[in-house]
Amino acid sequence: MMPSDGNKNRSPSPHVLSNLPECVIDEILMRLPLRDAVRTSILSKKWRYNWCRLPHLKLDQMLWKTIEDLISPTIGFTNILCHLLTLHTGPITKFTLDLPDLKPCPNIHHLIYFLSRYDIQHVLLKLPLGNRYKLPSSFFTCLQLRHLTLHTCLIRPPPLFKGFDRLISLELSDVTISSEFLGSLISHAPLLEHLVLEQEVVSDHIEISAPKLRSFFFIGNINLLHLKNVPLLSKVSYEPIAFFVEAERDLAKIFESMPALENLCWNQGYVLGNQAGQAEVIPTRLPSGLNYLKRLYISWFIVREFFELSFALCLIRSSPNLEEIEIKVCNLRDKNYYEPMPQDAVDEIPASFSNMTFNHLRTVKIHNIAGTKAEMQLVKVLLAKSPALVRMLINPCRMKDRKSLKVLAKITNFQRLSSEAQVVYNVD
Repeated sequence: MMPSDGNKNRSPSPHVLSNLPECVIDEILMRLPLRDAVRTSILSKKWRYNWCRLPHLKLDQMLWKTIEDLISPTIGFTNILCHLLTLHTGPITKFTLDLPDLKPCPNIHHLIYFLSRYDIQHVLLKLPLGNRYKLPSSFFTCLQLRHLTLHTCLIRPPPLFKGFDRLISLELSDVTISSEFLGSLISHAPLLEHLVLEQEVVSDHIEISAPKLRSFFFIGNINLLHLKNVPLLSKVSYEPIAFFVEAERDLAKIFESMPALENLCWNQGYVLGNQAGQAEVIPTRLPSGLNYLKRLYISWFIVREFFELSFALCLIRSSPNLEEIEIKVCNLRDKNYYEPMPQDAVDEIPASFSNMTFNHLRTVKIHNIAGTKAEMQLVKVLLAKSPALVRMLINPCRMKDRKSLKVLAKITNFQRLSSEAQVVYNVD
């Protein structure tokens, strides 16, 4: 007999849910937000406390938000924390606390102590702005940590603390920490592979010794940064909030400690070129070439500015094995904020590449181009010096249609060394 249509949409029997293997239940719960995972306790008696053994926990402000908002956020958080500390059983390997907007910052000492007893391996603490929360001494007993991310907190370790020697990744954003301890924390993490430092207010030198470090993202005063031992570092992103070059040696020091560098992102958005030094000290090429660099991304540099264009050209000329170049131009027109590029320096751009060929360059992207002579010279050089070039993408800035078409016409007439090079010029 065929089943009746009324059976087609019937909900699964509670026995089906109760008889699922524990490993399947755990997998389902870990894919749900914590709020929904707790709600599964009503499905059956067997599910009532399953969420209490979740190894991955994430507490964020969505947990206690209600339509009426009758309970203060801090009280809501405290209630949830109380239930968590009371009911949870089993190991916790990953914990996320994301409370950037919660004010005042709740007391989480008990929570940190609770985590320290479970050999926690992965911690992300994103705390509210304002008065910095000081990490308690129990935090520094979490010696199994492998991944650590901290935002807006105060780090003052106990005197006998040596470090987290199992760390693989470390991300510190706007934390209060001494430069001396920061250097010690990094050097005592011999397995460290990934490092993020967003430290805009550090005023002392930071020394980084990390023999297994492979990726590094930095926002801060680049002149205070000293990469001492990073032989495997291959991916770097710099956003300097302070950057000053007094002599050619100053620029060389930034790059000479990265012999394995393959990917470089340089964001010039925080520093104007006329605040960074004199263009005359920028060398044609770096003393130690970036011979392994494959991908170069330069953003928010003023192509009309003498120092910034000289710096960008220096990086390109120092990287003979590039495969990809991406440039995002900032079209600042007020000459009070930059030193204009002299005409003779613009005219000499092609000659400065005379003994170079980019044999591996396949992709070029240039955004916000305005058709200045310096921009056109760079486009002309890259087309003429790249025998393997496949695609050049150009996104012009907003300009009158007639001018945009003139820029396109000039680029179309430039000589191309690669017979397969395709120039894509996006016109709105």
